[in-house]
Amino acid sequence: MIGNKRDFIIVGLGEILWDMLPDGKQLGGAPANFAYHAQALGGRGIVVSCIGDDELGKEIIRQLRELGLDRRYITVDKDHPTGTVEVQLDEKGVPNFTIHKNVAWDFIPLNPDLLNLARRTDAVCFGSLCQRSEKSRKTIQSFLTATRPDCLRVFDINLRQRYFDQEIIQTMLGLSNVLKLNDDELKVVANLLSINGSETDILSRLTERYSLQLIALTRGTSGSRLYAQEENSNHPGFQVEVVDTVGAGDSFTAAMTLGLLHGKTLDRINEYANRVASFVCSKSGATPKLPDSIIRTIQGANRIEN
Repeated sequence: MIGNKRDFIIVGLGEILWDMLPDGKQLGGAPANFAYHAQALGGRGIVVSCIGDDELGKEIIRQLRELGLDRRYITVDKDHPTGTVEVQLDEKGVPNFTIHKNVAWDFIPLNPDLLNLARRTDAVCFGSLCQRSEKSRKTIQSFLTATRPDCLRVFDINLRQRYFDQEIIQTMLGLSNVLKLNDDELKVVANLLSINGSETDILSRLTERYSLQLIALTRGTSGSRLYAQEENSNHPGFQVEVVDTVGAGDSFTAAMTLGLLHGKTLDRINEYANRVASFVCSKSGATPKLPDSIIRTIQGANRIEN
């Protein structure tokens, strides 16, 4: 784990889009949500993605500006529209997504500036969804290959619809050193990779097979487990009145990543990540403004521990 360094460059790499929620549209896409929360918690959040040359794309740029996020690595595609996702919430606030195809983030281009960013990146988060298209998949893999050996490469697997297969998961695990997934996704991954046994058996096999530094297993309202070969942490989560769970996992990943970069213990990381995610669940949308009390607690602990 990395310690002492300040102003970490933390990249969300992949889809950026509008979540069309029942009460209106909100900025979304797991990598963008991740970058937003990473910046709110003290990192330098950067989004790498692609938008259309349309009004929805212009709105994304305006919102990123308002959020204070770096927009230099958002490419404008004149041939494909800005991505949108229809989001329906069940009675518990759990979302169901309808993801439209052939949109701008399916065509993220690779260029020298992007490779230069990769070499300066301290942590990057990416998923499986954006790799449904060959162009974005090649760009993501080239970016990961160009990062430094000590860069945290966080595979937040985010299985959506049928936009994944065994080959994609195996390839991305081979380029990762941290894996984040939920308990339902763990079952799917274990089946695809022919790994049997208890939860601990599966986590251990994944860690060994792909040389992972850490696996984060989230369990919805039941908290999370952080698993490494030498350390293991379980947290029961915080009980809140759930409005919706959109973006909660991305905020968890951001808090976890900052904790790893600051060299905290897994127990401390688990507590903070659950605290952030539970707050996001209590608000509408993926990127609510985090209260100063949470930010002060986390940043204050960083200063004390470093």
